[in-house]
Amino acid sequence: MAEQAIAQASTERAGLICFPECFVPGYRGMGKAPPPPDPAFLERAWSAIAAAAAKAGVAVVLGAERVVDGALLATALVVDRDGTIAGFQDKVQIDPSEEGVYSPGSGRRVFQTGPLTFGVAICHEGWRYPETVRWAVRRGAHIVFHPHFHQAEPGSYVPSSFADPANSFHEKAALCRAAENTCYFATVNYASAGSPTTSAVVRPDGTLLSYQPYGKEGLLVADIDIAAATGLLAARCRS
Repeated sequence: MAEQAIAQASTERAGLICFPECFVPGYRGMGKAPPPPDPAFLERAWSAIAAAAAKAGVAVVLGAERVVDGALLATALVVDRDGTIAGFQDKVQIDPSEEGVYSPGSGRRVFQTGPLTFGVAICHEGWRYPETVRWAVRRGAHIVFHPHFHQAEPGSYVPSSFADPANSFHEKAALCRAAENTCYFATVNYASAGSPTTSAVVRPDGTLLSYQPYGKEGLLVADIDIAAATGLLAARCRS
């Protein structure tokens, strides 16, 4: 499925594609139980994604997991357009519900593909820790990708429009992450029935550029203007 999406992104003339949190092999927890962690499987998957990226000429941010010194980390694998593996951004701030499943990673970094500089903040990090987004923007990121997993809970509000005031705080936070840093913010979720969040791209002024219809599988494509992502407000933050 990931390889097909990468090929489709190329057809749509996209330069980069981002997948949801732990897309390979699948998120653990909240009723989800993919096979046990398998470093050999992950290595093969990363190689397949790198080959697909090179064939399509599309950079990839792949929500994944990896095993480091016996600890299981939620991570994002970054692959450049030529298939070169640029590295990983591990999830540093894990949700309290994930303790016992994932271990927190350490360190943050920014990535480059062509003229685009970008960062990655995974799920809980982007919702609850604005510093993770500001860190990347202060180091030149034009856009921060936010792979996440958010499914409906019993009796929860079912939105039909982005950042509905009756919905949870999450999509309003996405608008804030962009506006408070003068950067683009791309939040990426799985498509599922009743999900309280969807995939969307927010402009540097905090206005919505585009979003995926709730519960509808597909590839959300958006054009961004790098020149608009000045990082001005992030740069003005005093320590």
